[in-house]
Amino acid sequence: MTALANDLPVWDMTPIFPSLASEEFVAEFEALCAGIETLAALFDTHNVNRRLESSVDAAFVAQYEEIIEKTSALQQRLRAVSSYIGCFVTTDARDDAARSRESLLSARSVRLQKLYTRLVAWVGTTDTEALLAASGVARDLEYNVRRAAEQAKHQMSPVEEDLASELQSPGISGWVKLHANLTAMLNVPLTVDGETKSLPMSAVRSLATDSRREVRKAAFEAEIAAWAETAMPLAAALNGVKGYQQVVRKRRGYANDIEPTLSANGIDAETLEAMHTACVESFPDFRRYMNAKAKALGVEKLEWYDVSAPLGEEGKSWSWSEAETFVETNFARYSHRLAGFARMNFTENWIDAGQRVGKVGGAYCTGLRPGESRILMNYNGSFNSVSTLAHELGHAYHNLNLKERKSMQRATPATLAETASIFCETLAFDGALASADNSERLVLLDTVLERNLMVVVDIHSRFLFEKSVFAKRQEREITVAEFKELMTTAQQQTYGDALNSTHPFMWAVKGHYYNSGFYNYPYTFGLLFGLGLYARFQASPDEFRADYDDFLSSTGMYDAHTLAARFGIDTHSVEFWRSSLDVIRIQIGEFDQLIG
Repeated sequence: MTALANDLPVWDMTPIFPSLASEEFVAEFEALCAGIETLAALFDTHNVNRRLESSVDAAFVAQYEEIIEKTSALQQRLRAVSSYIGCFVTTDARDDAARSRESLLSARSVRLQKLYTRLVAWVGTTDTEALLAASGVARDLEYNVRRAAEQAKHQMSPVEEDLASELQSPGISGWVKLHANLTAMLNVPLTVDGETKSLPMSAVRSLATDSRREVRKAAFEAEIAAWAETAMPLAAALNGVKGYQQVVRKRRGYANDIEPTLSANGIDAETLEAMHTACVESFPDFRRYMNAKAKALGVEKLEWYDVSAPLGEEGKSWSWSEAETFVETNFARYSHRLAGFARMNFTENWIDAGQRVGKVGGAYCTGLRPGESRILMNYNGSFNSVSTLAHELGHAYHNLNLKERKSMQRATPATLAETASIFCETLAFDGALASADNSERLVLLDTVLERNLMVVVDIHSRFLFEKSVFAKRQEREITVAEFKELMTTAQQQTYGDALNSTHPFMWAVKGHYYNSGFYNYPYTFGLLFGLGLYARFQASPDEFRADYDDFLSSTGMYDAHTLAARFGIDTHSVEFWRSSLDVIRIQIGEFDQLIG
């Protein structure tokens, strides 16, 4: 199911800069690089480093407010330039000029990262209460100030922090690039209907949604064989990444490998424990879904390659104009502001939707100027693509609500970044479900339940895997066979007996393992938190509308537990997470009933 490329929009980048080669862009790029050096000089002038004397006087307040003002302004300019370049890199892999600019900006940004580290040390070793009492700027950034005090406790010496920043590019980033380059270039021989072809790994993996079981099986077996051939360098890369992360974590005095990610994601250990407890409780329900799907497919038990198999006949093909109308109509069920914002994205050409050679797969939303974003996707006319459009527009709407906040107040953690996107995606799903007959409902429910299965069950398997990798990496490097065993064990613990096979190389597939620690759980949080908020919208629409946009505008100003309290949500309570999973249980019940 593929929409015609000439029917699909291409985003317009000219309101930002005329082009990458334009005088305007070149001048801004050079000014940005010079601005980093100017900011560094200001940091030196005010001795922005770890303080031995924590007192606050009028002179210090003036210095603090000047530093924050200049840092915030540079931060916003960097965000715009970086996103602008990224839009060209991701839509044309052959754009050497964009890649060159991206590489140069990355190198210059190391200097800025060092300044951020110094700023955290400077603010974090200051008398927090005195600073908040004396400075209105500090009070506006209270969450950042208090976080700096906690983060400063875990900083290494200035020399060690400097070295860690310097080693990012030639060290851990090198392992990340190794994984990205190897997997991007991986071609897989695949025989289907007696014809053997060499296909990129992305194309082979996409055959997991083919309606023919023999094709899915052949693609899965070919994929596994290809990963086995390239597993050794990928294992070296993963060992390198996790080894680096673990050394730095220990040097910074964190108790375990999860602890440093909690602060970065704006949650606490109690929240994570409560969420995971509810998730584990839900696994039998997800196994009931998988067993029902096996019955619908006419097999005794699902194999790994059956999980994404389509049910029923190919669904309706949505033209782009139909998708626009559908999304706008359903967004209006929340507010005219949300619907009008979607229309603005369509009319202002803020979306690049077509599939073409050189464009990355998947979808994303990137903020450029305050309140203005760009959305990349690969639209194919399926309802899944319509749902993706609604999801990414949710991210853009979140950015809109952050527009009036200061730059440092807009830094939303990954856990809360999915809030608006899940909410908007659910608006679209409910709209489609409302007018669907039984056969259409079955397909729609399968689509959303497969997503939920991935975000709750599969992601928990990745969490367990990563936890076991960190534990074993403390002793020594991990072999390919051990990575496979750890992955398989984690999948068996979560999927249970509902699957007849596993994917032992999922650690090679997912690039997230190579550039972050415990990337997984924020997505689970985002889904379940978004579903919980949507349930409150359904229960009391007017009351919800009165608070929700302001909530979205505040996601960089408070931790998740504090923000959730605005809607009477206690993220420390297992009951809240159970209530979100109850939404999914109802879907599973209907799916099971429709299968019969």
